[in-house]
Amino acid sequence: MTEAKAPGDGPLDGVRVVELAAIGPGPFAAMLLADLGADVVRVDRPGGPGLAIDPARDVTNRNKRSVIVDLKAPDGPAHVLDLAERADVLIEGYRPGVAERLGVGPADCHARNPRLVYGRMTGWGQDGPLARRAGHDIGYIALTGTLGMTGAPDGPPAFPANLLGDYAGGSLYLAVGILAALHHARATGTGQVVDAAIVDGAAHLSAMIHGMLAAGAWQDRRGSNLLDGGAPFYGTYETADGGYMAVGALEPQFYAEFLQRLGARGEVPAREDTARWGELRETIAARFKARTRDEWTAVFTDSDACVAPVLSLREAPHHPHLAARGTFTDHGGITQPAPAPRFSATPTTVRTGPALPGADARAVARDWGLPRTPEPNSPAKNPQ
Repeated sequence: MTEAKAPGDGPLDGVRVVELAAIGPGPFAAMLLADLGADVVRVDRPGGPGLAIDPARDVTNRNKRSVIVDLKAPDGPAHVLDLAERADVLIEGYRPGVAERLGVGPADCHARNPRLVYGRMTGWGQDGPLARRAGHDIGYIALTGTLGMTGAPDGPPAFPANLLGDYAGGSLYLAVGILAALHHARATGTGQVVDAAIVDGAAHLSAMIHGMLAAGAWQDRRGSNLLDGGAPFYGTYETADGGYMAVGALEPQFYAEFLQRLGARGEVPAREDTARWGELRETIAARFKARTRDEWTAVFTDSDACVAPVLSLREAPHHPHLAARGTFTDHGGITQPAPAPRFSATPTTVRTGPALPGADARAVARDWGLPRTPEPNSPAKNPQ
C-alpha cells in the first residue's frame, strides 16, 4: 500500500527541477511546479537578472531554493551539470544558442542525464527568422493576432499587462509541456527538449476564435463580436462613482434576469437586433451610471445575471467568495494568490517565502548529494 503524502507536499513531491535564473515566464513556470510540490533549485547569477524586484518580495520565487553560480566562471557550467545530473527537469530562458555556448545546453545535460526534461522558454521559439531577436510580451501577442482582438473598435488595442503572452501563452504551456515530457521520460527512460514559445502558446489560445472565424461567426475586427465587447450584454460599464461593473449575460435566461435587476425589462430593443445594439448599449450605460459600484453589486448579489464588480488588485482578496475559498493567502507579510489548481489527495500550499539568492547553497548540496557546494563567484553580466 502506497504511503499517503503529508499535507502540503503536493502532487509533484519528489520531482527535482533546476531553474536557470531569468525574468518573466520561466520563473513563473518554475513557481507553478514548486507550488505543486517540486523541489525547485533556482540558479541565480551574481548580481541577479535584469528588471528584478526586491528578492524578499518576488513571489514568483516562493517555494523554491536558490544557489548562485557564475556560468562564465571556469567551474560555473560544472555546477549546473552536477545539478542537471540529479534533476528531473531543467528550465532555461536564454536566447537560442546561449545555453549551448555556456556549456549547459541540452546535449551537455543529456550526456550526464538522459532522462532529463529540458524546458526552453522563449518568445519567438528556437527557430524561425525572429528566433534570435529580442522581444517582449506585447510584440509576441501582436504578431499572433491576439493583441489585435482586444479593445474598442474606435481605439487602439487594449494591452492585458503581460498575462496573455508571458504567462498564459508562455509559462502555462511550458509547464504543460514539461509535465507531458516528464510522463514520457518516466515511461521510457528518455528525456527530451520542450520548446515553449510565447508566439506558439498565444496563437494556440485563440483556437476557438479561429474556428468561429472560419464558420463566419466571428468578424476579424475588434469590438464587433460576441466576446470582445461588441455585444452590449458582454462588456463593462461605468458606475456613478467611477467604478465599473462587468456584464456577461450571454444566455437568454441570464439576460432576462439581468434586465430585470437593471430595471430595464421591456424598455430596450431586442438583443437579437444587432442594428440597435448601439441604442441598447446606451440604455444599459445610463442605468449603470445612476448608481455606485457597491450599490449595483448589492443589486446583482445572489443572482444568475452574470454581473460582477471590477475589483482592483488590492480589493480582490477581500471579496467574500475569494476569501471563503482562500483564493489569496498571506505569507511572510505578502498577500498573494494561493497555489492553483486544487487537489483532493495532495493539497498544495505556500511552504516558503521567496528564495533569497544563494541562501540555500549548502542545503541543496547536502540534499541533492552534490560533489561540491555552489558558492557565489565574481559578478557577471546577463548572458542574454
